[in-house]
Amino acid sequence: MRSAIVLGAGMIGVSTALHLQKRGWQVVVVDRRGPGEETSHGNAGIIQCEAVQPYAMPRDLVSLTRIAIGLANDVRYRLAALPEQAGPLLRYWWNSEPHRHERISMAYATLAAQSVIEHSGLIDQSGSDNLIQRDGYLHVFRDQATFDEAIAKAGHVGAVWNVPYRLLDGPALRALEPSVGERIIGAIHWTAPWSVRDPGRLVKNYAELFVRNGGTIETGEAASLRQTAQGWSVAVNGGTVEAPVAVVALGPWSPSFLRPYGYRFPMVMKRGYHRHFAGGAPLTRALLDAGCGYVVAPMARGLRITTGADLADFSMSTKETQLKRSERYAREFIDLGTSVDPEPWFGTRPFMASMLPVIGEAPRHRGLWLHFGHGHQGFTMGAASGRLIAEMMTGETPYIDPAPFMPRAA
Repeated sequence: MRSAIVLGAGMIGVSTALHLQKRGWQVVVVDRRGPGEETSHGNAGIIQCEAVQPYAMPRDLVSLTRIAIGLANDVRYRLAALPEQAGPLLRYWWNSEPHRHERISMAYATLAAQSVIEHSGLIDQSGSDNLIQRDGYLHVFRDQATFDEAIAKAGHVGAVWNVPYRLLDGPALRALEPSVGERIIGAIHWTAPWSVRDPGRLVKNYAELFVRNGGTIETGEAASLRQTAQGWSVAVNGGTVEAPVAVVALGPWSPSFLRPYGYRFPMVMKRGYHRHFAGGAPLTRALLDAGCGYVVAPMARGLRITTGADLADFSMSTKETQLKRSERYAREFIDLGTSVDPEPWFGTRPFMASMLPVIGEAPRHRGLWLHFGHGHQGFTMGAASGRLIAEMMTGETPYIDPAPFMPRAA
């Protein structure tokens, strides 16, 4: 029986372990925390099969100026973080050129398009149906010009990638979501995505399925990984785990983990925040207020506001500017109630400068496989990319072309 160590118990790591297990592998997942307790816990809970294009960096002067002077809420930055982030940000900006972005999207879309399909099986097997809502989410708008621009983009996405949606004017929107006030003039209803009322719980359910099927989850530090004559070993509480193969699924920690092995992977660190509110108006679906840079979504603990990107590294302090602004914007059209969190949650999204996740074997280390860098869509893509890397590791014909995601020696 083939065996593997998977470093990381987020959506990416747990999905990798499940797909390897399905193919007869004996897998040990190693993490310093429990499953789904980092970034996989803190997202907006949408399995975004319509997200066939990665987030492009603005290239127009007006948008860049708004970010630079702190007027934008979707993206904020810390001056102290820029020296470390400058190189990846420059590559990100270069890849956001429309023609390059379109080519990147063609590869990116192959994973996004499979996201609901691959999650569906794991949801059924793990008994997680009670967490799932299957009626899409709403992209809402405050002015007609922005709405018209988004309608044109939706038309392109729908035509190229066959993604279903419908347009709602104000009255149609309020017929669907009566709690949404007049400040919102219309919406694009993306009908295919699924929503999850507790993202961290879903990852834990997947992990429990993995354990029920014979897998093992150990507490340990990824930094203890060592190459051996037989493969790889890692220290865990109570001993050492060894296997011929190891998978690095450490999300935003992956580039720093891999530096001692001689690899450089340019990653933009995008910190996001969330806070829950209870006692306000009911909401059925998640709302993306993209013009103001946040999502408000119904969750098990109440309405969760999830912010855009704060370009900060791990060592930097909490800044609630985006979260407070997002709360103020949301209260303009919906009664949120009161906060139920004493402190906001925050985590870091691993966004590659190439805008594509890294999936494949390390170029110079036999048996070391890499699986990270899904940016804003790790929760969405985890099940689909878990299948892809498992097929690559077992020598199957991959169900999509893996070439765009293969790690390059750097």
